[in-house]
Amino acid sequence: MYKVNTAEEAVRRIPDGAVLMIGGFVGIGTPQDLVDELVRQGKKDLTLIANDTARPNVGVGKLIDAGLVKKAIVSHIGTNPITQKQMIGGAIEVELVPQGTLAERVRAGGSGLGGVLTPTGVGTDAAIGKETIEINGIPYLLETALKADFALIKARSADYSGNLRYSLTSRNFNPLMAMAAEIVIAEPDEIVPVGCIEPDAVVTPHVLVDLLIAKGATL
Repeated sequence: MYKVNTAEEAVRRIPDGAVLMIGGFVGIGTPQDLVDELVRQGKKDLTLIANDTARPNVGVGKLIDAGLVKKAIVSHIGTNPITQKQMIGGAIEVELVPQGTLAERVRAGGSGLGGVLTPTGVGTDAAIGKETIEINGIPYLLETALKADFALIKARSADYSGNLRYSLTSRNFNPLMAMAAEIVIAEPDEIVPVGCIEPDAVVTPHVLVDLLIAKGATL
């Protein structure tokens, strides 16, 4: 059974320069309390692995606003002009990855694989600097696995053992990221007694979760 932490306690464990995976899709399914606490504590030089950089003052966009991210590995930045401005100005490095490829790179990291082979990007600028492997006459790009120091994930519910279930599309990248980081910090909307989440509803099992955050809790 887990000791329930505050966001402040959990974020204190994250050093400057950490590689973070943060769930969400333009803010939906993003652990907002943890993101706010990263900003409050001023954690800097972060590498952010996420689907996107959200929007100004929304989700992980708050990290961009505060200038805390040195590199973003994302599928797009189109909804955040601040990311674009920082990228053009050289304040942030952005690696754009096709969304399906991004998901598979995270999945590979969580599964102990070195990478994945995909035809997506062959013959385009996305292939520059990457190894191409031909199988049965078809060229594929070798896309290396992604792993992180910490995964900050959002869940609908957790029990006191750390089992997690998600809500609809807010699930998005969260379960994959929970498998691909050294330390997993989960921010559920509610924490319920063990047994209240049906086994078939558990998506992320407790063995993957290191810290539970009580939403809105303070020291």
